[in-house]
Amino acid sequence: MTTKIHQLSPRLANQIAAGEVVERPASVIKELLENCLDAGASKVDVDVEQGGVKLMRVRDNGSGIDKQDLALALSRHATSKITSLDELEAVQSLGFRGEALASVSSVSRLTLTSNVLKQDSAWQVMTEGRDMVAQLQPAAHPVGTSVEVRDLFFNTPARRKFLRTEKTEFGHLEEVIKRLALSRFDVAFSLKHNQKVIHNLRPADTQAAQEKRVASVCGPTFMQQALHIEMEAPGLRLWGWVGLPTFSRSQADLQYFFVNGRVVRDKLVGHAVRQAYRDVLYHGRHPAFVLYLELESANVDVNVHPTKHEVRFRDGRLVHDFIFRSLHKALAQVRPETPTGGGLEQLGVVQNQPVAQGLEAGVFAGQTQVDLGQQNGNAASSSAGYQSQTWQSGLNQPSPQQLQEQTKVYGSLHGDAVAPANPTGEARQVPALGYAVAQLHGIYILSENAQGLVLVDMHAAHERIVYEKMKLSWAGQGIKAQPLLVPISMAVSSREADHVETAQDVFAELGFVIDRAGTENLVVRQVPSLLQHANVEQLVRDVLADVVTFGSSDRIRAAHNELLGTMACHGAVRANRRLNHVEMNALLRDMEVTERSGQCNHGRPTWTQLSLSELDKLFMRGQ
Repeated sequence: MTTKIHQLSPRLANQIAAGEVVERPASVIKELLENCLDAGASKVDVDVEQGGVKLMRVRDNGSGIDKQDLALALSRHATSKITSLDELEAVQSLGFRGEALASVSSVSRLTLTSNVLKQDSAWQVMTEGRDMVAQLQPAAHPVGTSVEVRDLFFNTPARRKFLRTEKTEFGHLEEVIKRLALSRFDVAFSLKHNQKVIHNLRPADTQAAQEKRVASVCGPTFMQQALHIEMEAPGLRLWGWVGLPTFSRSQADLQYFFVNGRVVRDKLVGHAVRQAYRDVLYHGRHPAFVLYLELESANVDVNVHPTKHEVRFRDGRLVHDFIFRSLHKALAQVRPETPTGGGLEQLGVVQNQPVAQGLEAGVFAGQTQVDLGQQNGNAASSSAGYQSQTWQSGLNQPSPQQLQEQTKVYGSLHGDAVAPANPTGEARQVPALGYAVAQLHGIYILSENAQGLVLVDMHAAHERIVYEKMKLSWAGQGIKAQPLLVPISMAVSSREADHVETAQDVFAELGFVIDRAGTENLVVRQVPSLLQHANVEQLVRDVLADVVTFGSSDRIRAAHNELLGTMACHGAVRANRRLNHVEMNALLRDMEVTERSGQCNHGRPTWTQLSLSELDKLFMRGQ
């Protein structure tokens, strides 16, 4: 009697594993480069042809592989990186499953050459996608390893048919190298495609050098529009660069997040980032960022997916809240005078690509050009004498007596409010957004600052100011709850009902009182006051889905903020409202001390800068 269950042949097992690990040339490059980095390489050279389908050659100066280990390196589940479960739970290396080389060799013609210190010569082993005894032969090679992969999927034509064009495959391959180049600033990377040098990245051991590499990988415009952040909490550290809200993208194609040096795309992380940007990002746009999260390796599981692009945190809610708070705080502190990345000359980057237009490339890049340091602080604080009188009533016209007093205060501090230019040419401290010169068509404020001309959308700016004041007022009062006259019963899954019982404190903070009435039934007895007329059942389901997935929810705050934003929009100064110079300057001073004043409540920019050099170009001065 023949058995129905049998063992797969090593070749078939390897090709099945290759289906998980090797999707396209980029997958091969990822595995090979991770091996280079794990071997302690400080320099990695990549040479590919025809998008990597014809040839991929990766060479490093790492520790190399001993002669007796070369053949074993091509076997399944053979690795030098872990030996026990304890090491797996605290793994530090990028690759550790021991399937990469075996899988790649089963669907290509692979040559592995390596040398180690104090070895007489290098040794080489070759395979051609079939079961064979690896034949060792001596070779010439410095200390380190070279892996040459030719004719990918030559023996699996069905897989080869799914490959895209050369340009597409190379684009995916290049993206892998970009990610690893951002993860390891201490390693030099070079990339050639069809004998043409594409990237030549030197090691970056200073922040300036790191910003230069980020600019080379992500584009110099991103670096000009990015803020450097560094936040710490017990057991957690978040650092990197986040793009200003005005530098947004139509796609989520400029988002790099690293956990302990490993690039990941995690839905918990993505939710925290979107939550931090939601109040300042234009509808349908995506933020840009390069961020690094560091935590104890025992608190994150990286072995939850074959490609290791996903991770699982031991305390997901803690990590989510830390990322959200860090980014939310950083974005809230952006003021007109906040310094961002340097110019292209400072970065040492030559921009040889066409400059995109509109929000895609940050058409409001002028928001980053004002950097007056402490000079602005004096002007902002000294304007408080007339600021509160003029603005707290929503731009009501001041009385003649108030106007005379405000003008006198303003004149004593800054000279002539109408004509702030200094006829003597002496250096003077100028606020970041300068002094109002005129109002254009009842919509825009034209202001003169040290750099040139500032244009402000007065409705959008005042809308943000009113909105932030309303949010502060609401936050001080906390969430007010309203008991329901008739409690609402709703059916849920037993898993969701369990979460309601275990997360009562979370729902209480959000203004809910929810009781479990059965295995799969809930009773809602109390809801937030401002949302008592909303669809309560749908709101509870949405909040519950967030709590189940992320351990918390910000839907109540989002709904409150949306209502406050609508109220602020209606309360802000409207177009065609004529302002005097004191009112315009008071608005500018308020903008300089208001959180997120660079964008209105809907994410639209509130101001932009035209430098003197840009104005000179318009009139061909100096040409």
